[in-house]
Order: sequence, then C-alpha cells, then structure tokens
Amino acid sequence: MRSFRSVIAASAAVFVTIVIGNIVISAQGHNAPDMELDQSTKADVINAALENINRAYVFPEVAKQMEKHVRALIANGDYDKVTSAREFAEKLTADLQSVSKDKHLRVRFSYEPLPVRSRNDRPSEEEEAERLRFMERVNYGFETVRRLEGNIGYIEFRGFMGPELGADTVAAAMNFVANTDALIFDLRRNGGGDPEMVALICSYLFGEEKVHLNDLYWREGDRTNEFWTMPERVKGKRYLGKDVYVLTSNWTFSGAEEFSYNLKNLKRAKIVGETTGGGAHPGGTFRLSDHFSAFISTGRAISPITKTNWEGTGVIPDIAVPKDIALETAYKMALEKSLKEAKDENMKRALKDLIDQQAKKIAETGKTVAVQ
Repeated sequence: MRSFRSVIAASAAVFVTIVIGNIVISAQGHNAPDMELDQSTKADVINAALENINRAYVFPEVAKQMEKHVRALIANGDYDKVTSAREFAEKLTADLQSVSKDKHLRVRFSYEPLPVRSRNDRPSEEEEAERLRFMERVNYGFETVRRLEGNIGYIEFRGFMGPELGADTVAAAMNFVANTDALIFDLRRNGGGDPEMVALICSYLFGEEKVHLNDLYWREGDRTNEFWTMPERVKGKRYLGKDVYVLTSNWTFSGAEEFSYNLKNLKRAKIVGETTGGGAHPGGTFRLSDHFSAFISTGRAISPITKTNWEGTGVIPDIAVPKDIALETAYKMALEKSLKEAKDENMKRALKDLIDQQAKKIAETGKTVAVQ
C-alpha cells in the first residue's frame, strides 16, 4: 500500500483500526525534518512506549521481556549518544522487535505535533474527508485489472480498503475478469489492510454457503472476532470453478498475507512467488508524546484450519520463485492448464506460443536475478 507502508503516521491516544496493515495515512514523508532530542525527552518516550506495550500488547509475557531488554540497554548507555529523533525511533523499534519478532510493532517520529485524542474520539470531518479522498485517489487499492492474452484474468491491488466504500470497485474488477479461464491476483506490492475487505474479496471466490476464513483474537476483553465470507455482500459475478493464483513477495504483508493464507489453506488458490513478510498481529496507534507514536499489536490472527498464523514465518508459497518471475510463472501455469483443455487446433497453437514466450521470459529474467 504505500506506497502504503509509508503513507502517514496517524496518531491517537489509541486510534485502533483493526489492521490497516502497515497502511498509515500521513502528510509527512521521509523528507520531513528531523529533530534533536535530549535525554529527558528520550526517557519520557521510552517510558510511555513501555507502559502502553505492557498494558496492550497481545502477549503480556513478551511485553515484560521487551521492557526488561530495553531497560538493560538504557542502563548500558545504548541510547545516550542517539540525538536524532528519526534514529531514536528506528533504534527503539529495532530493540523492541529483537525480542518480539513482531514486524507490526513500530515506533514512529512525526515532525509535526500529533493531535491529542481520547480513546473514543472519532476522526474530525476534515480528517474523514481526507481519508475518503485518499482512498479515491488510490482507487481503493486497485491498481490494474487486465485480461491477458489466452484469456487469463489479472488483478493487481496494493491495499485492502474499507469494504463499505470499495465494494463497487471490487465488483467492477471481478465483473471484468468474470469470463476468463483463470485469475491471477498480484499482491507483490500489497502491504495489508482491512480484514473485512479481505473477506469481501474472498467471498467472490466461493459460493452461497458461508466459509470461515480467519479469526482475530484481542487481548482487551479476551475476545475473538470471526471472519467469514459474505455472500450477501457480493455485488458482482462470482469467480467459481476456475483456477486462482496469488503472487507474493517478501514485501507482501499483514492483510495481504491473510488473503494468501486463507486461500492457500482452503485450497482455493496456488500461491506463487516469495515467502511473505510475516506479520499476523493487528493493532492500533498509540500516542507517546507530541512527536512520537507507536503501532502496538493488540491482537493476533488465528486460522480456523491451522489454529495458528503466519507471524514470523510468512506465508510459504506453493510455487517458490523470485518475485520478478512470479507473474510469468503463474501465467504459464494457467496457460498450460488451458492448453490441456483446448480442442481447437488454432487455439492450441496460440496457447503454445504464449507458453513459449513466458518460458523465455522466465529464463531471461532468472539469469538477471541470479547475477544480482
């Protein structure tokens, strides 16, 4: 999504958005000014971070281990010479992740002061309007919808936006590819998003009977939310009885991993590409000070099939290839399936030519990847 991974650092006393993955909306980029920190400011930010982690992190025992580790580093003077606010946020993130192994957990610096919110604060009208403009500008995450030669559908989307507004775009995309012989979803640059949108898009690949996709367990309230397909919300044509492929990379993260994990475990799609990033813990943004916030994982995904998730391990592809040849590999597999089923000799020749073209691209790109 950033790029979705980088788009803003929303701040709130605890502005929890169930996994907008690593998607955060911010007016600031990497070119924003830095800031010099004194020892007192660093101590305050660390204390606030550890307090919130102990109170909200999904695994209480791991939270205690993180605090113990960071306190030991402070006592050793590891933070004494760090004066850059940006470097401080990066170091604190790295130190917390070295214990938790949690790639969602992150401390962020904002040069612009962060607004103070209470837990139940709603976004202002201006903020809500900007959120809507952002989703429209990125077409609700959908980047490309194509019909490839040989009648193979291709959809690239880079984020799972809210289904309440993105449903029409999903329907339009799925209607466009409805008559293809196989479908490729490209998630190689998808950083995550709303689990309800994950469920909605999955719903197009299953029938009228609801299918259990995933659960999210939350530490607060010791509660679990179940996510099932939503046949009643499917506005377009379903994609049934035909092969589906999902392309992944090491950058595929969070909600995009859930989409891949769901379909792999339900045997509804072949995953082609690289092992994904390995982030299965949703959460929210906690304000630490005027210029620092932390995304803290307050929940964890639980597959109804595996009874676990992809945290730390990533989603392992069915067909492991470098991301640079994932599309050609899946495309070739889809064409080969079409060739087996083709009756017309002219169609067979055309499909063979396309298969040869993809094999050549795979060989040429593979050589380049090997050299790099």
